[in-house]
Order: sequence, then structure tokens, then C-alpha cells
Amino acid sequence: MRNLIITARILEKLKSRHKVIRSEVEQCFSNRQGKLLTDDRELRKTNPPTLWFIAKTNKGRLLKVVYIQKGSEVHLKSAFDPNAVELSIYARHG
Repeated sequence: MRNLIITARILEKLKSRHKVIRSEVEQCFSNRQGKLLTDDRELRKTNPPTLWFIAKTNKGRLLKVVYIQKGSEVHLKSAFDPNAVELSIYARHG
């Protein structure tokens, strides 16, 4: 994904905290089947809005992918293993 922007700080967080690599994030974008959801929590609101979804990597790992869309650029905020609450929300609304 040429339009996927991941800063060095986010890349380091993905690697050290979440054990996620760029290719897994790209796979999730390719494998996404549900809707995009907007994070409308007051402390998380951004302009443009923060979007998220849950999808599988090619090896079947579920990841929650969180990003901001700026024109054609996708600015990754995070990607990590979703918890039970996030899975439930996405099952209902995604």
C-alpha cells in the first residue's frame, strides 16, 4: 500500500508494544469485509475523523486497525489485537 503512512514513532509502537508489522496491517486492509467505524469518543475525536475496523491477516490473526484518511493517504494510528468489547462492537456495527 503506497498510500499507507506510518511514522517512525507508530512503527516502533507497533513493533515493541503490539508485535505487529507493516505487512500485517496491509493484509488487514486487503482482507477487510465489514464497515468502517468512527471513533466518536470525546477524547479520541480528530479532524478528519479516526476510523477503525477489525480484519484478519493472511495467517488468520485478528487486528483492530485505527487510522485517519487524508485524501488518498491513510495515516495509521495503531493496529493491535482487539479485546472482547471491541470484537463485540464490530460484530454488531461493522
